[in-house]
Amino acid sequence: MLSRFYPDDWVDSAYQIDYEKIYDRGYRGLIFDIDNTLVPHGAPADERAIALFARLKNLGFSCCLLSNNQMERVSSFNEPIQVFFIENAHKPSAKNYRRAMEMMGTDEKNTLFIGDQLFTDVYGAKRAGIRTVLVRPIHPKEEIQIVFKRYLERIVLFFYKRKRKERKG
Repeated sequence: MLSRFYPDDWVDSAYQIDYEKIYDRGYRGLIFDIDNTLVPHGAPADERAIALFARLKNLGFSCCLLSNNQMERVSSFNEPIQVFFIENAHKPSAKNYRRAMEMMGTDEKNTLFIGDQLFTDVYGAKRAGIRTVLVRPIHPKEEIQIVFKRYLERIVLFFYKRKRKERKG
């Protein structure tokens, strides 16, 4: 039951992912959450985010930002980055993950999702059939509804880590 929330991979940061290796494995589309995945909640695109997306485009990736935030937040973040984006995405609904793939010209087999929340980001991507990478939140300050979900995420991640350990052992 909890496995529907398990990420396919779990890393410290979206900035530490080996995107060259992912490209070599045949992935061509990357869908990203914004807040606490790429920047602290509500922050604009910083130098690191701008450089990351320039690098990803140079590698040949098509990218899309998928956020439950409203147009003003998502469009202003995207202004210096210039990738596809979908605001008010209603994650974990799979509908806009599929729409993002249509925009990028990719499908479930060559698209990867990167986000920081299990119950919205990872669960929605899994519902859409997309491989997922969970990243640790960039900053501890979050909205109250997210703070509550983080407690529940700890329980799911406890069992996720235990299952991974069993596979390796």
